[in-house]
Amino acid sequence: MKYFFSFIFLFSGISVFAQSGKAQNNPVFPGWYADPEGIVFDKTYWIYPTYSAPYDKQVFFDAFSSPDLVHWTKHERILDTASVKWARRAVWAPSIIQKDDRYFLFFGANDIQSNEEHGGIGVAVASRPEGPFRDYLGKPLISRFYNGAQPIDQFVFRDKDGKHYLFYGGWKHCNVAVLNDDFTGFVPFESGEVFREVTPENYVEGPFMFLRNGKYYFMWSEGGWTGPDYSVAYAVADSPLGPFKRIGKILQQDTDIATGAGHHSVIKVPGKDKYYIVYHRRPLGETDRNSRETCIEEMHFDEKGHILPVRITHEGVQPEPLN
Repeated sequence: MKYFFSFIFLFSGISVFAQSGKAQNNPVFPGWYADPEGIVFDKTYWIYPTYSAPYDKQVFFDAFSSPDLVHWTKHERILDTASVKWARRAVWAPSIIQKDDRYFLFFGANDIQSNEEHGGIGVAVASRPEGPFRDYLGKPLISRFYNGAQPIDQFVFRDKDGKHYLFYGGWKHCNVAVLNDDFTGFVPFESGEVFREVTPENYVEGPFMFLRNGKYYFMWSEGGWTGPDYSVAYAVADSPLGPFKRIGKILQQDTDIATGAGHHSVIKVPGKDKYYIVYHRRPLGETDRNSRETCIEEMHFDEKGHILPVRITHEGVQPEPLN
């Protein structure tokens, strides 16, 4: 019997239905995109990824919105280095948060390798989640190496008391700092330090944090981003400052599906104890380091609150409309 495929195009997304009736929803949108940050704004899901291309072409961000995690609308060039005068190449790993009536987009730029180079972590601002965003500071927020951490892979976490923490760091070091009220700088810790190292075992890059049942889940990427061993591990703590003791790996390649599964984020469905992991991976047969696609899987927990290993799939997730 021949297989029958029907293709349904909705918005900018593509859903493919095989004979089995299962939707083929991964990747969630076409194109090479990596380092996705997923978040909910005003009853709409959003994903802010890196445009995965050679560094001299990786100079803008697109965003994607969805009512249900399956059908996605593309918002092109929400930020371009043309509007960030100090950023000349390689913008990546955006992290966004809403504060009052504005949206703040944190990003890494220029891939600096030392304190003698200009670049680091910047901030852009807009009045809408789809932008357009403009440079907020006119300079990097962090432009130097502290505690050995390359200033990349930034993530902003809002604690339950309203305090905002910036986690960041490449080169196997992770720092945390407390943002001031207007996101123009930082508030020192009681010790006087501004950037505190919180690097857990096996950390490489890509920090992320979320709260569940009063516990702080700290997650990160391990392995090399260009290779098949890229993966995600996590720790659980009673404080956003740790200490973070590694529990284990929960996302990694499946040689029947894809390789290099990593650099993720987590979306919590408002009002529900339901969580989705948004991540990138490299399709089988792709050897170019920039051939990365964005995917989503549901994430589950055991009775102790541990994250169960995530199975990567072609099916992805079913529609989850926001009420």
